[in-house]
Amino acid sequence: MWNTLTQLLSETLNSPFTLAHKQQLTNSSADHLFKISDGQHQFFVKVAPIASLERLECEAADLELLTKESLFMVPDCLLTGTTLEYCFNVLEWLDLEPTTDHAKQMGWVHMGEYLAQLHAKHEQGMFGNERDNFIGITAQPNCWHKKWDVFFSEDRIGWQLQLLAEKGFYFCDIDEFVSQVKDTLHHHHIKPSLLHGDFWRGNVGFHGGVPCVYDPACYYGDREVDIAMSRFFGAFPDTFYDAYQSVYPLAEGYEQRERIYNLYHLLNHANIFAGHYLTQAKETIDSVMKEYD
Repeated sequence: MWNTLTQLLSETLNSPFTLAHKQQLTNSSADHLFKISDGQHQFFVKVAPIASLERLECEAADLELLTKESLFMVPDCLLTGTTLEYCFNVLEWLDLEPTTDHAKQMGWVHMGEYLAQLHAKHEQGMFGNERDNFIGITAQPNCWHKKWDVFFSEDRIGWQLQLLAEKGFYFCDIDEFVSQVKDTLHHHHIKPSLLHGDFWRGNVGFHGGVPCVYDPACYYGDREVDIAMSRFFGAFPDTFYDAYQSVYPLAEGYEQRERIYNLYHLLNHANIFAGHYLTQAKETIDSVMKEYD
């Protein structure tokens, strides 16, 4: 694989690339991550089984979209390649600084401002995206919809519940719960914003103090989805939210919608990892249904 990769990278760079250093990086996914270098240039490599080619192609397309539409520093995907067994993305290497560093407070301010400015663009009139993509390793349908309540209830919550049902996990009557989510969002009138789609601490960082984002799952939807996801595994610093609010304040009732939006990610984790996420998903669904009753 590495011979193929270095050959393709040399062609992309229009300069010979000789693999002098390869370091495997730790991560929580099934993909294999590497930092490679020829002694002068460094690159990030994501390797997956050949069946994951579409997923890596989607990641490359989403990175390009965020580069075009946002002020974030986004790593360029130089190439997507394959061998008989594997597929891989080769990305620009960014030296990221710890997001917990107190010196990054101004960086968090810019992170909030940049996200708000991205969300404030409403050039797309419909919800979804021009192609389906992936949230983690799970397929994410993005068929265009005119109505946000229909899109999110059916193509996000309903989709995840159906995937779980196919694995033998039944938490509720899917049609009934989808209808409930639809009713909850029906009077929440919004314009589509381009979303990162998987906006949590593990997918953001800073390079020279400049906010960076990566591993996107982009589509056009309610901007509150990104804000909700930022709290899913522990909230960002207050300076981030204050900066976002100063540019593009959230609509009334956000707190009630946050749990519904993060249920999508909770269901996705239940689909991928099972375990305690199944219990958490069931408890959340039961709670939401009880409130609706």
